[in-house]
Amino acid sequence: MAILDKIESPQDIKRLDDDELKELCSQVRNYMIECCAQNPGHLGASLGAVELIVALHRIYNTPEDKIVFDVGHQAYAHKILTGRRDAFRNNRKKNGISGFPKMSESPFDSFGSGHSSTSVSAALGLAEAARLQGLDNKVVAVIGDGAMTGGLAFEGLNNAGSSKADILVILNDNNQSIDKATGAIHNYLLKITTSSRYNSFKAKIWDRLGETWIRRKFQKWTKDTKSNIIRKTGGSLFEALGFRYFGPVDGNDIDALTSTLARLKNLHGPRLLHVYTVKGKGYAPAENDPAIWHAPGKFNPQTGERIVSHSDVPRWQDVFGKVLIDLASRDSRVVGITPAMASGCGMSYFSEVYPDRFYDVGIEEEHAVTFSAGLAAGGLRPFCNIYSSFAQRAYDQIIHDVALQNLPVTLCFDRGGLVGEDGATHQGVFDLAALRCIPGTVICSPRNELELKNMMYSALQHDGGPYIIRYPRGAAEGVPFEREPFEELAPGKGEVLQKGRRLCIIGLGHCSSRAMEASLKIKELLGFKPTIIDIRYLKPLDEKLILKMASSHEYLLTVEDGCLAGGLAGAVAQLLAANDTGTNLYSLGVEDEFVEQDTQKGQREKYGIDAAGIAEKAMNIFFQKSFGN
Repeated sequence: MAILDKIESPQDIKRLDDDELKELCSQVRNYMIECCAQNPGHLGASLGAVELIVALHRIYNTPEDKIVFDVGHQAYAHKILTGRRDAFRNNRKKNGISGFPKMSESPFDSFGSGHSSTSVSAALGLAEAARLQGLDNKVVAVIGDGAMTGGLAFEGLNNAGSSKADILVILNDNNQSIDKATGAIHNYLLKITTSSRYNSFKAKIWDRLGETWIRRKFQKWTKDTKSNIIRKTGGSLFEALGFRYFGPVDGNDIDALTSTLARLKNLHGPRLLHVYTVKGKGYAPAENDPAIWHAPGKFNPQTGERIVSHSDVPRWQDVFGKVLIDLASRDSRVVGITPAMASGCGMSYFSEVYPDRFYDVGIEEEHAVTFSAGLAAGGLRPFCNIYSSFAQRAYDQIIHDVALQNLPVTLCFDRGGLVGEDGATHQGVFDLAALRCIPGTVICSPRNELELKNMMYSALQHDGGPYIIRYPRGAAEGVPFEREPFEELAPGKGEVLQKGRRLCIIGLGHCSSRAMEASLKIKELLGFKPTIIDIRYLKPLDEKLILKMASSHEYLLTVEDGCLAGGLAGAVAQLLAANDTGTNLYSLGVEDEFVEQDTQKGQREKYGIDAAGIAEKAMNIFFQKSFGN
């Protein structure tokens, strides 16, 4: 029987000897590869963090002791070892376990995480909660080097360092390897600074010296000496923030990790352990190309060959990247900004052609927006691309730094709407409702590739204020766009795609295309064609067109890939109420709930925003009215 099959909880890890512990790490890694080959997920970082997670659960008494993972991309081994081994085969699937830590899923998930840089703040809160309740729970935050660039991480570090909280932060650095030439010195310093004898001896010296100028002078000398050594490893920054810095240590060496963590566990105050791990550790294809293997999709676990489906239909992000290059070739003011999503949002195309006009600012959405505002204030025309759900973090900057100052910043929100398996933390369904209330803002959503091209061109002609273009994840519509000439679209002008009677369907973005698909079924079921409108702009809204439809149709039906509360449904309802039209209004979109994981197709079916759902809603409207229900 494999060792992994015997692990039902972290208590079982504590019974293993050193050789069994190493074998467990190997088996966890192989199991992870086997599962993710058929059921895709975030693989690379989790492969690198196996030893770290095994060591944490061996040394700490979870779930009483709390481990907070940043983002959650690195936490697959944690899930497998905390009673969810078999459930991991359905990771990220409908009714399966989440791909990220989730408090409602397990007591071992001490804090949910889907977006980055939250772990230190959350861990500090857990540590203070334990202190105030007289509990002896230990708290550990595990944060990656990418997430450490986020402003929230430094806010948490600053507060934790000044509060003297009993917290251990582990910086999981998987971007580089340990320098072997100085490894012995690092290990020697690590053993000294974490030893109980050293810390006890140090405490006795400070007590003997008392609060005197001699103590202060001696402390300063020792701190400066230690900082000069640590500075070579980057530790002086954390020391300045009030943390005692330890490391670096090999994060894929289970012996070194367990020894170090055992020593650090009994120390007090804010501590930071710097570990180096190899992204994709133990699986050659993932080690050789960590960017691709961050989330590789399906693959052959034996050969490492990725199973990629080919399509002639471009993805939305590819359209964005190609159009941005075209615009930049015509206008030298065009620059591109992204918070660490260059390949995911298509900005990587632009970076290759115009490297001097491309800025990847790291996982810093707030900075990305304000930096873009500064670029605009300096006379440039920035296109800032952020995933919709991540853009929520920059809400204040969009208001204060762009809209209030009427600066021409184009904000392109990739992955707007329902995005699939990543679950509730990643759905881009709140943007429309949240942004519609901001004065001076233009908000639009293209129904196909050509409209995205023309909306980006129109944004470049726009003189001031945020111009927000929002489009979905995945394949676009297959409409040719590259050879078509640019066309400026007037903000606030919708387009009638099909003239019909009785029912007018008002779609935003790709939902307009789904409405056109549904119209054939509607005619078959009801005997007439509905009118179909691509409203194009949520703000400014084409009020004249909507009121005209309200006066000439019995029913209006809005369809949007976002939350109903405050989005297109809310905007049209407000307009009809203000004009006392008395028109019957129905809406399709995301209900007042968080969207759980499923395929993108399954989520759209659930909320009725696919062609079949729109046709069914139309039929129900007339069926209910006919029978008085």
